[in-house]
Amino acid sequence: KKAADADSDGWPQTGRNKALREMQRGFAFHISGDQHLGSTVQYGVEDWNDAAYALCVPSIANLWPRRWWPPEPGRNRKPNSPAYTGEFKDGFGNRITVHAVSNPGESGYQPAALYDRAPGYGIVRVNRLTRQITFEVWPRWVDPSQPAAKQYPGWPITADQAENYGRKAVAYLPTIKVSGMANPVVQIVDEENGEIVYTLRIRGTEFRPKVFKDGTYTVKVGEPGTERMKTLKNVRALPESETSRVEVVF
Repeated sequence: KKAADADSDGWPQTGRNKALREMQRGFAFHISGDQHLGSTVQYGVEDWNDAAYALCVPSIANLWPRRWWPPEPGRNRKPNSPAYTGEFKDGFGNRITVHAVSNPGESGYQPAALYDRAPGYGIVRVNRLTRQITFEVWPRWVDPSQPAAKQYPGWPITADQAENYGRKAVAYLPTIKVSGMANPVVQIVDEENGEIVYTLRIRGTEFRPKVFKDGTYTVKVGEPGTERMKTLKNVRALPESETSRVEVVF
């Protein structure tokens, strides 16, 4: 049976999902830590894999043992992955996709009371050019600068920034084509309620924004905090099959 572990901050579910929705708006990932085991998961709100990736780094000395041995195998696991990876509902019924876990076990290192609890540390590498995030979890006894250094099984894990808001699109806005500025910030605002749908610094000069309902939107493009911002109002959502383009010139 999966434990309803309050240390996960998975309860109350309303607060958990509210926090994740805020993270979705910025395509943000989540870094956490505790005196437990390391893990990399992707959260789900309405569906699996529609919210942020999360790295929980292991403690350098894990005092409070935890392990992830769910009674059923995960769904949609990657080939040759352990049965404890894949799509699950946690002990509170929250959707999570488990990519890797540093479960404790016999390490062969002394003192066993320290090393058999899977101690270690995490490293996150963010590539600003490719927008990829690489999560690493290292055993305490490993020097990552050494050529043969190995991480805990399952790592490293690389995700694209866009995966942190993996919610499926209902419609799309016209493709935004920018000239005179590279990698601008694009913000999408729902004109029905004034809410920010999301904000993203795009890669390059062209971007087709996804949206999650029909309607009209305000699109802001440029460099926040400067005068180099353009605002497009009354931009109507389109079906995926219907294409259109809007030029934004700086």
